[in-house]
Amino acid sequence: MISLQKALSSPRLMKALTGLMPAEFTDLLPTFERSLQKHRAGKGLRAGLGRPHTLGTIELKLFFALFYAKCYPTFDMASFIFNADRHRCHDWTKELLAALELALDKKIVLPERKLRTPEEFFARFPGVKDIWIDGTERPVRRVKDKQKQQRQYSGKKKRHTVKNIVVSDKKKRILYLTKTVAGKEHDYQEFKDKKLAAGIPPTVRAWLDTGFQGIQKDFPQLTVRMPKRASRGHPLTAAQKTKNQQISRKRILAEHAIGGMKRFRSLTDVFRNHTDAFADRLALLGAGLWNFHLQQS
Repeated sequence: MISLQKALSSPRLMKALTGLMPAEFTDLLPTFERSLQKHRAGKGLRAGLGRPHTLGTIELKLFFALFYAKCYPTFDMASFIFNADRHRCHDWTKELLAALELALDKKIVLPERKLRTPEEFFARFPGVKDIWIDGTERPVRRVKDKQKQQRQYSGKKKRHTVKNIVVSDKKKRILYLTKTVAGKEHDYQEFKDKKLAAGIPPTVRAWLDTGFQGIQKDFPQLTVRMPKRASRGHPLTAAQKTKNQQISRKRILAEHAIGGMKRFRSLTDVFRNHTDAFADRLALLGAGLWNFHLQQS
């Protein structure tokens, strides 16, 4: 049987099981409870109906949602740990993760999904002068459908993946997250498809890697900081190599931000679920929980 009190008494254990410290869990709890009530009301459900089960308190419900995102157990494993039928664990996952997303939205920690104009950028992120843009991929199961296989095969990772473009700031906060797409899509192509350049102010410096070659030509209004790539017959000079090193030292912040959201195994293990929408929800929750952790620090 799950001992929530034991977990809450150990910051190390709580972080390992949920990704949050005990104080962060306690802070999120009231908002999660209201969000769950709102979610159930929207579905026409009422609390207290149905058979009693092991998640009898709101604390255990939040713990289950965070545990699933952090540890990403199979439903068979979750059913054993929480002493419930695997189908009930499936239903809990759908309901409680939806409520967790609502709670993080109320906490204003979810990344933006649309930025249409520079004015929207400044309204949402006042004071931000630098942003870091990078792509992140996670593995998925090889599906039987041949066309979907081809869309999901990433030449970069040499396996089937899905990916997102992440925009972060110097505090490693994730400001923007694109919708989850198949791994074959190139980072720069996804950047153009989502029209990200339209929402980036010219006065904000964008730090990118060499996977975004061509951005300065296609979007001359942007202020771009990117390493210079050597070409055939044109090796880099010593000065260019030094500048690339300086840019790389700054760009590491993008990896730190992505590493923060990837503390959750639901974003690093092979994605076992079946719907694209659920894959996107897990990415959004990982980013939101990382931002919430930074907000509490």
